[in-house]
Amino acid sequence: MKRGIGADEEDGPDLTVPLKTVCFIIMKAREFDAKEEVSEPDPGSNPTDDENVGVLEDHRDDPVQEELLSFISDLSIDEQIDLVTLMWLGRDDYEAKDWDEVHRQAAEAHNEHTAEYLCGEPLVADYLADGLDMIGLSCSDYESGHL
Repeated sequence: MKRGIGADEEDGPDLTVPLKTVCFIIMKAREFDAKEEVSEPDPGSNPTDDENVGVLEDHRDDPVQEELLSFISDLSIDEQIDLVTLMWLGRDDYEAKDWDEVHRQAAEAHNEHTAEYLCGEPLVADYLADGLDMIGLSCSDYESGHL
C-alpha cells in the first residue's frame, strides 16, 4: 500500500527530507523539463502580444531553474543526501532494500554541488518519483492539491 502525504508511516526508511518537499521538487523539475528550445532569443515585443510563449522557452536565466537550484541548496545536508539517494534508487540502479547502503554512498559523495547535480539530471523528477514509489511513498495527494 502506498503511503502518501498524511498517511501513517509504515515500513521503509525514515526520510529527513519531508515528503512535501520532495513532491514540490518533483513538480518544479517537471515544470522546468517542459521548457522548449528558444525560438526568439531577443524578442522585442510585449509578451502579451506573443501570447506569452516565451514562458515555455528554456532561457539561461529561467526563474524556475533558479528557484529549484536555490530551494535544493537551502536544504540541510541530510535532506540533500536523501534526495540523491531517492534519485539513485529511482534510476533502477538499486532496490529499496539497498536504502542504507545507497544512503551511505550518497553521504560519502555529498558536496556543495548537490543542487546542480540534481538539476542537471534530465529525468530527476521521474527518478525521484520512482525512488519514492520504491520505498512505498507517493506524491499523488500533494499533486492533486497543487495542480
